[in-house]
Amino acid sequence: MTAPVEAPPAPPVPEPAPLPGRLAGLTHLAHNLAWSWNRDARMIFKEIDESLWHRLRHNPIRLLQLVDPARLVQLSDDAVFCARYDRAMQWLASERSDEHTWYARTFPELRGQPVAYFCAEFGVHNSVPIYSGGLGVLAGDHLKTASDLGIPLVAVGILYRQGYFDQHIRVDGWQEDSNDAIDFNAVPIVPLPGKDGEKHLVTVNTFGRDINIRVWKMQVGRVPVYLLDSDLPENHPDDRPLLSKLYSGGPAMRLRQEWLLGVGGVRALRALGIAPAAWHANEGHAAFMMVERVRELCQQGVSFADAVKRVRNRSVFTTHTPVPAGHDHFGVNEVRECAQGFWNEMGIDAETFLRIGYMPESGTGVYHMTAASVRLSRRVNAVSRRHGIVTRHMSRSLWNGREAENIPVGHVTNGVHLATWMANPIMKLLDDHLGPAWGHSNDPALWEQVLTLDDEALWHTHSRLKHTLMRLVREEARSAFARRQIEATQLVGAGTLLDPKTLTIGFARRFATYKRADLIFRDVERLRKLVTNVQRPVQIVFAGKAHPADNPGKQVLQNVYHFTRDPRFEGRVAFVEDYGMHLAHLLVQGVDLWMNLPRVPLEASGTSGMKAALNGVPQISTIDGWWEEGYEGNNGWAITPEEDDEAGVSTSNRLYELLEQEVVPRYYDVDKNDLPRRWLATMKHSIRVAGQQFTARRMVEQYARAYYAPSILGDALPDDPPIA
Repeated sequence: MTAPVEAPPAPPVPEPAPLPGRLAGLTHLAHNLAWSWNRDARMIFKEIDESLWHRLRHNPIRLLQLVDPARLVQLSDDAVFCARYDRAMQWLASERSDEHTWYARTFPELRGQPVAYFCAEFGVHNSVPIYSGGLGVLAGDHLKTASDLGIPLVAVGILYRQGYFDQHIRVDGWQEDSNDAIDFNAVPIVPLPGKDGEKHLVTVNTFGRDINIRVWKMQVGRVPVYLLDSDLPENHPDDRPLLSKLYSGGPAMRLRQEWLLGVGGVRALRALGIAPAAWHANEGHAAFMMVERVRELCQQGVSFADAVKRVRNRSVFTTHTPVPAGHDHFGVNEVRECAQGFWNEMGIDAETFLRIGYMPESGTGVYHMTAASVRLSRRVNAVSRRHGIVTRHMSRSLWNGREAENIPVGHVTNGVHLATWMANPIMKLLDDHLGPAWGHSNDPALWEQVLTLDDEALWHTHSRLKHTLMRLVREEARSAFARRQIEATQLVGAGTLLDPKTLTIGFARRFATYKRADLIFRDVERLRKLVTNVQRPVQIVFAGKAHPADNPGKQVLQNVYHFTRDPRFEGRVAFVEDYGMHLAHLLVQGVDLWMNLPRVPLEASGTSGMKAALNGVPQISTIDGWWEEGYEGNNGWAITPEEDDEAGVSTSNRLYELLEQEVVPRYYDVDKNDLPRRWLATMKHSIRVAGQQFTARRMVEQYARAYYAPSILGDALPDDPPIA
């Protein structure tokens, strides 16, 4: 495995000049990540210095540090700019109250009763790189939507000082991973004081040593996010980096991270005086949060059995993967060492403590984090309808083989935060067509009106977004070449020859083998004919990272990368390095078709296709995850082979057939006004279906009604815990 490469230190950031009094609120605006989904706020920062804004990848804190102070003085006298600034500041002020929100109207009796949301990663904005992919971005969208709806959510996660990793592709196509430490001068995260002047707020014992935990706060609209950090001089040198790198160091490091997240997170909320009325574990990484709450109750004199019941009644657990290997599990001996003596405080023996994580298929030697989460959560859900079916089958052994349809696991299909992922120009189109309140509506009838959007306006808007993507790809390649990060032989593969007028397919996601990024290359000659057709060419843009420890995933990436340099494809296959939220926005907004090829049924939900659809980008995909619910026949294409074998023979054949016979002809079928009317109809249906069914607003409202409120108010139905 290639060793991580340390990135050179970032240049020092100058102290920002004092802001003009008229614009003094800009600092406050920049330090609440709510700016990232408010159009006035985003436009304010863009107008300050558009070139610098793009160069900094939309980081407003850095922008205010580096912009010419004379420009701010000039803008303080600009009436139009100040009017926009005033609107943004008024909106930000309204974010301090939940008085007129959906949650306050729907559940007035629950105002002021917080819901704690634990997750190992949060993808809120690319300037805060404490996420690796879909789970974190989904969690970020959940927080933003909770803020919009006024749900009193408090989030708990980890402050990864080294982030996930930066990606560099060598000439031979192999992914190298480099560390790039967070610059705390450029992120909206502040440390919270401990007691008596100490930096740490709480202490957690693990593997026989006390670890002091400092807590940092990040504000996401109305939602505070508390991030845990062990990098303190008073900690043992081996413990300081425990929380500094996302998903690194193998199972031993993961166990320590998850123990500190769960146990330390609960203690941090207690130290801050926050008393959650419900608790949500987003994936099994947070299972120890429930274990710590059982310990608390036992310490108060509650019996272990009653403590488990009480914790179950207030706990929600969301599982995100149908792949058995994707569920975290540890050896019981390691957990015993990690938790040393924890069971004594619960009034039980070690065997009873370890049985919390017992999964029958794994045996008594394994502590299974999903099994622990299911045992300690009354309300369990998968993240799509199909994933719910798969999860119930996977969970049968916990109920001694009960029929799958009777396993108490529901589903809440994922959704995406509309104001984050829909492009401003598309939103402006809908403003003009649907009225200003469309973004706050779940009314299906309103979204039906998307079908009457003006064809020319929609096509012109999409074409602008496509040009923006192509320009970014070329500039990224130019910049990497200038910095000597890529060689001249890599320029074509970086996308410099892409054409804005060519049908562009996007594939951007984690490079796990089951996602089959290289399946489209199974018949190279057939694909070559598609790509290089003189009258109707096709080009493909790839992006995504393989997990640092996933060598098979890296090999898939390397295989794809080789094709970007294959002259047979004439420069029409590109790979864009270092996929993150900034690039994701441009890809889902700027390609023509989104491609998704997971091996069924291994995709729990998938959200990238939802983001693309909100921008009028239809999807071609195997029927898995959300696409089983979202595909209606007029909003994209479904690959439904009779048998999806591991080699993907039938899937790839069907993919080629759809591209040759339906997708490419429809895209290039234009009328006398040079408009592809049939393609535009598909685009409109993509927006309609995504808006009706797959927004985070629908998702979080469902969590509030079916999971959070019953956890707080109680449920008339009897509990049905695992019996194995």
